[in-house]
Amino acid sequence: MTNAVQCQQLCRQFHQGGQIIHGLDHVDFVVKQGEFICLTGPSGSGKTTLLNAIGGLDIPDSGTVQVGNTQLNTLSNSELADLRLGHIGFVFQSYNLIPVLSAQENIEFILLMQGVDASTRHRLANEILKEVGLEGLGSRRPAELSGGQQQRVAVARAIVSKPTLVLADEPTANLDSHTAKQLMGLFTELNRRHGTTFIVASHDERVQHFAHRLIRMEDGKIIEDNSLAEN
Repeated sequence: MTNAVQCQQLCRQFHQGGQIIHGLDHVDFVVKQGEFICLTGPSGSGKTTLLNAIGGLDIPDSGTVQVGNTQLNTLSNSELADLRLGHIGFVFQSYNLIPVLSAQENIEFILLMQGVDASTRHRLANEILKEVGLEGLGSRRPAELSGGQQQRVAVARAIVSKPTLVLADEPTANLDSHTAKQLMGLFTELNRRHGTTFIVASHDERVQHFAHRLIRMEDGKIIEDNSLAEN
């Protein structure tokens, strides 16, 4: 089984109030293709910083990140953007939806950037809206949706093109139990059927239940790495 992600001696520091905060402290981290990993730990433990480094959204101070066969530190900004567009799906805590676009247009935006034709975009967006429980709400703009509905649009946008790697930061935040279970079932289906690799940062035990590995972080370090029985 090939590596989807490999991080070696990853360090990232932040300066806050005259103090140095270790976002990542010499992190070594390998993810096999097709794994479903949950990152857990208290706020400020480094979960989001690690996701951002893997996705090329933040540049580490030292160490290397490899996604597939590609070393991120060898890429230009445009090459990084192409890698993200073609291979990585992101689910952000803040949703990052485009306010002037409808839910369906937000979902289709990634497909548009990938050059997918209009009829295929519409079909895929409608299918994924149904799968995340938003059928009939595609014409609404983000401001017309609840927080939980916006979260589901963000998830739908991340997975509509079936990327090889999905990075998700608290994807079940603001979701009720039924919707959270439905969402994790969708993630699991993508993982099993398409071999999509998932790295999910979450405090939610409902998410942890679906993971193959549970990785606990604290003060920028990985302090536990436990394999779990597949569900």
